Amino acid sequence: MKNDARAALIFLTPAMLVIAFFFLVPAAAAFILSITDFDIYAVGDFHNVRLVGLTNYTDLWHNARFWRALLNTIYFTLVGGPLTVIVSLAAALLLNAKTAHWKPFFRTVFFAPVVTTIVAVAIVWKYLYHPRFGLLNRALAIFHIAPIDWLGDTKWAMPAIILLSVWKTFGYTMIIFVAGLQGIPEELYESARIDGASAWQQFRHVTMPMLAPTFLFVGVITAISALQFFAEPYVMTRGGPLDATLSMVMLMYEQGFRWWNMGIGAAIAFVLFIFIIAGTIAQFWVQRRRA
Repeated sequence: MKNDARAALIFLTPAMLVIAFFFLVPAAAAFILSITDFDIYAVGDFHNVRLVGLTNYTDLWHNARFWRALLNTIYFTLVGGPLTVIVSLAAALLLNAKTAHWKPFFRTVFFAPVVTTIVAVAIVWKYLYHPRFGLLNRALAIFHIAPIDWLGDTKWAMPAIILLSVWKTFGYTMIIFVAGLQGIPEELYESARIDGASAWQQFRHVTMPMLAPTFLFVGVITAISALQFFAEPYVMTRGGPLDATLSMVMLMYEQGFRWWNMGIGAAIAFVLFIFIIAGTIAQFWVQRRRA
């Protein structure tokens, strides 16, 4: 037993050192930076850096734009995350069906947006959303529906970005779901059919429970990605209109790299880090309760 523990320690040590260097050290550095007033003057002379304690966090607490960015990020995560999972699961079920044809072709088509540059995709979708010449409004005109200012209306800007995000990312989680579906033993479905289970009952009582670990992994990576969304609103709306699409990462970028308030930017990053950790722990807790 001691030999097994020693062998495990030997094999795990290099990985743990890498994790400590690239994760724990930056996280600690970000927290230290968040309790200072590091700004552009400190870049020229580190003697200008002062410890300010939790002042940056209290300033954020009273900052209306911070709360708007936080609510926008939560909204994007709670709506876009589950929608991405649902769409990717539906696509995976269709691709995994025995009657499906041209499976490699459709996997490539669905996965292509994932490997496409997000900036290029956002620019193309920005033109699709054009209030006058965009294809979406031209399609609505066929049904005599008035054109929508997708990116200029505070009610439609975030749903428009969520739609783009789902289209851009569902292919990756779809591949994961396909792998999970292919790992389910066919004997379970045969037993369910012998017992008279319908297709819905097979999906509910066989497919869903067997995909529980896959759902956990997909849920975690989707939530982490959604909480960090930045490129879509930055390219398409610059956080507008009226901060309707302002995200936590965009606010952090503005404070840290536009206004050089690095201390406040680091405080925003650390708050987002706490939300990511809390969301991950919550999903593990829910999965454990279900198990």
